[in-house]
Amino acid sequence: MNPLDLEEFKRQGYMMIDFLTDYYKNIENYPVLSTVEPGYLTKRLPSSAPFQPESIESILEDVQQHIIPGLTHWMNPNFYAYFPCTGSTAGFIGEMLSTGFNVVGFNWLSSPAATELETIVMDWLGKMLNLPKSFIFSSCDKGGGGVLLGTTCEAILCTLVAARDKKLAQIGKENIGKLVVYCSDQTHSALQKATQIVGIHPQNFRVIKAKGSNLYSLSSDPLLSAILLDVENGLVPCFLCATIGTTATNAIDPIKLLCNVTKEFDIWVHVDAAYAGPVCICPEFRHYIDGIEEVNSFSFNAHKWFLTNLACCCLWVKDHNALTSSLSTYPEYLRNKKSDSKKVVDYKDWQVPLSRKFNALKLWIVLRSYGVENLKNFLRNHVELAKTFEELVRKDERFEIVVPSKFSLVCFRISPSAISTINDGEGYYNGKMMNDEYLVNDVNCKLLDSINSSGKTYMTHGEVEGAFFIRCAIGSTLTEEHHVTMTWKLVQEHASSLLGTLLNSYINKNN
Repeated sequence: MNPLDLEEFKRQGYMMIDFLTDYYKNIENYPVLSTVEPGYLTKRLPSSAPFQPESIESILEDVQQHIIPGLTHWMNPNFYAYFPCTGSTAGFIGEMLSTGFNVVGFNWLSSPAATELETIVMDWLGKMLNLPKSFIFSSCDKGGGGVLLGTTCEAILCTLVAARDKKLAQIGKENIGKLVVYCSDQTHSALQKATQIVGIHPQNFRVIKAKGSNLYSLSSDPLLSAILLDVENGLVPCFLCATIGTTATNAIDPIKLLCNVTKEFDIWVHVDAAYAGPVCICPEFRHYIDGIEEVNSFSFNAHKWFLTNLACCCLWVKDHNALTSSLSTYPEYLRNKKSDSKKVVDYKDWQVPLSRKFNALKLWIVLRSYGVENLKNFLRNHVELAKTFEELVRKDERFEIVVPSKFSLVCFRISPSAISTINDGEGYYNGKMMNDEYLVNDVNCKLLDSINSSGKTYMTHGEVEGAFFIRCAIGSTLTEEHHVTMTWKLVQEHASSLLGTLLNSYINKNN
């Protein structure tokens, strides 16, 4: 058996392309959210691996019959959950080419093209975002630059490690228990996990409440108050994670104002723009990262809203020495003259694992295949679709927008006033006051479950200040205006049915 028979490789490759093409042709025929029950696949597949080889035809038949029913179809144009995970022809081709080469570019020598293309692509992207020169390889003499990681979780972990070690070099490693990390209550949970991994004491993880009056962004005043209190108590402020486009509501933390606070205390500031970062290549959205010149690091996920396929996170740092001093290892078996010369980048020292994919090839092909202007238009189209959806929500008096839409996320719910019209004449329903947030949340939760169980679309929820709401995150590669309007009609139909059921319950109870 030849594991890489070239003729068989060609035959199966064409077969796979045909299989995926048919999948995308029929993707809207599948329930967006998988309907299988836990353990379904164990009942369908053998309990042990085959002793003899099986044909690709047989394997693909099982994929069709058993795997696809258990997929939640992220590329379905009616997928509006979480944040998008976009794909594209260029992304697929780039992934295929990268996988085909199968190089492991942990240092420059292991594959020079992989390293050098990555530095070039990160500079291209940095210039598209109009990042300061301190983040650009080609225009910085102080150690800035960019690296491709898997996800933002990795970017946060790596920068937190660097911040921790930089601070401990100043105050002594024995004082790790004094280090404090800051964020808002809207910051992604990846930061909390990272603090646990790097050894920050749980009691020194400061979560500052973001208020609706400030559109759920982190305010500088409570941050300063928290820092001053920690300093007074003998603790050492170390790291702040600000967010551009929080998961729940797309809140924008004010970078400039926050940096005005942190710079006095020499706090590492990382900006997490995992979802919203790409749209800042459009001039009309660039102001959301004003002040970026003051931060230490900045990241976004190209696989979320940039047509690059999972997984591809872009991280820029002002001083890569802070990363490499924390993450470098140099065993004898990796020693070589090029690395010893200090004239090359060894990306193994910018990340946690040693091995790394040739992700720069995928991103390079995306940038070249679509060009900057088409990428901007792709992003702008989704923003416009979100505006369309938001306008439809506002026209229906039964609904309300929870926070004004930014980018391509719409946060909405059935309003308390619509629910309060269904009561027992005394303002109660099932023993709960109609204006009780619990009841409003319960109705909206039931609405979301009803919508998702239809199989025609998939949305997820958020919660701020105790209020449950539905998130419609528009960004799938295939989504068009007719998908958005169809989804809104579906929401209205399920809302009418749900509210009608509540009304009938009231009528029957009073009869």
